Amino acid sequence: MEENDIYNLPIEPVEKWLVPENINLPVVAGPCSAENFEQMISVAEGLSKIPNVVAFRCGLWKPRTRPGGFEGVGEVAFPWIKEIKERFGLKVCVEVATPKHVEQCLKAGVDFFWIGARTTGNPFCINDLCEAVKGTNIPVLIKNPIGPDLKLWIGTVERFYNAGCKRIVGVHRGFISYQSGIYRNDPCWEALFEMQREFPTLPLFCDPSHITGDRKLLREVSQKALDFNFSGLMLEVHPDPDRAFTDKNQQITPPELKALLDKLAIKEIESNVISGFLNVQKSS
Repeated sequence: MEENDIYNLPIEPVEKWLVPENINLPVVAGPCSAENFEQMISVAEGLSKIPNVVAFRCGLWKPRTRPGGFEGVGEVAFPWIKEIKERFGLKVCVEVATPKHVEQCLKAGVDFFWIGARTTGNPFCINDLCEAVKGTNIPVLIKNPIGPDLKLWIGTVERFYNAGCKRIVGVHRGFISYQSGIYRNDPCWEALFEMQREFPTLPLFCDPSHITGDRKLLREVSQKALDFNFSGLMLEVHPDPDRAFTDKNQQITPPELKALLDKLAIKEIESNVISGFLNVQKSS
């Protein structure tokens, strides 16, 4: 593929496969990690009452920075996912990092995948995953790499597109920074503006949970994403966040998610992030 071809990839809009006509702010939500049946069902039941939630997310395999942390329940959760889909009618999204994950999720009826930041930054892993999804056209959400290397992010999108995936969404979860600040990961909005300018056909969701690392800041970052005309949000939700096995500080309960969404100012979505970025810059 020639470098300039990235401008014209006919990626299928989320409105055609994920977002109902009456939803102006689609949200993918669920626990950071699947812990047990009761936790999963409790979250799914709460989310099913929030119209904006179009899919349930959960981590089955957790890539831990250091050994000793909770690394997920793996395939044990597949029966729980099946019940969530049947009882509440929610699509389910799971992180995959190996071809075996892909194979297991396809057999279990997982509706779509997301690619984590660590994986996006490794072209060898991405090539293996793309081989595993060939011929499926399964939707893929691709998080930005840990560092602000947009070429890695673009390259991952290109690889999945070449593997036959036409339903692709970029997910902005912030970039690691050695400078201390209020956020867990630097949102670096300018880089996102650059990403959308180079790749205008790519829908972008924002992941305020991983950007902030702090539930108190979720509303602020969610609103900023809407001001920049992101296509949707991805948020972590748990029935009892303070007891969560992973990332407890950035998770909220289903009622808290509903309250957060109710407070957001949602405007008509413009064609891409660029127009929103320019409008905010002019008004600031």
